[in-house]
Amino acid sequence: MSEVRTQNTTTTVLAPKIKKKSYLNKIGFGFLYLILGLFAVIQIYPLIWLVFFSLKTNQEVFGMSPFSLPQDPQWGNYLKAWTSGNIGLYFFNSVWMTILSVFLTIILASLVTFAVTRMHWKLSGLVLGLFLVAYMIPLHSTLIPLFNMYNHANLIDNPASIVLSYTAFNLPLTIMILLGFYKTFPREIEEAAVMDGCSVHRIFFQVTLPMTIPVLSTTAIINMIYNWNEFVFVNTFISSDKWKTLTVGINNFVGQYLTDWGAIGATLVISIVPILLAFLFLSDKIVEGMAAGSVKG
Repeated sequence: MSEVRTQNTTTTVLAPKIKKKSYLNKIGFGFLYLILGLFAVIQIYPLIWLVFFSLKTNQEVFGMSPFSLPQDPQWGNYLKAWTSGNIGLYFFNSVWMTILSVFLTIILASLVTFAVTRMHWKLSGLVLGLFLVAYMIPLHSTLIPLFNMYNHANLIDNPASIVLSYTAFNLPLTIMILLGFYKTFPREIEEAAVMDGCSVHRIFFQVTLPMTIPVLSTTAIINMIYNWNEFVFVNTFISSDKWKTLTVGINNFVGQYLTDWGAIGATLVISIVPILLAFLFLSDKIVEGMAAGSVKG
């Protein structure tokens, strides 16, 4: 009887403490969600402000508070940006240059990583080191050498200079991400393919490459965002409107005496929407690929 009473007394004493602890946990989580919500609003507000900015006239941009709403939304700014500003052509150029560069980067990086991690040759470590060292080279320090090289190769004002530059500068990061995945990838699968009589090419294209789809999707999204937003290479190597991309085409609305700020805002919104949609729908793939490419201890 005494033991039963002791247990009941202990339970009675601990119950308020558990309830109090649970209540404090709820308050803590509520405060945390409040802080995260504030940070989310701070992050989203510039996008909302840009949309309002794209619907204003020049008089509203300079004559009213930057936080004010447009009095008469100028939806025509988007039509002006797409037609008069030649944004349709720039948008198409951005799409096909980005897709081609991402494809070349993924294929070349996969081939390099497979050769370094699966094939035994003396200079594999040196080659891998050279690719990773290239990641530390500042982009702007290469503009003059690249311009001279492309000029001698007659590639100035040619989209090939942009695709080659994007591919070369995205290779080190892509190889670095793939390297972590290949080191954890079970070799037994490839050894079983060798026992079945598969050649090296069939092992790569039919076994290894399909197995790396999660991490490849991550690298594709990262490279796509970089290529889509890139400005320096296009502004340096491209001079004609025929091959300009969205990031450079915005300058069409900047005149010597008048700048159409509403059309510039509309162009920025148009350029942001594809990347924003890609991130919203493929964010799970980014997390999955980064987890797959991490080195397991």
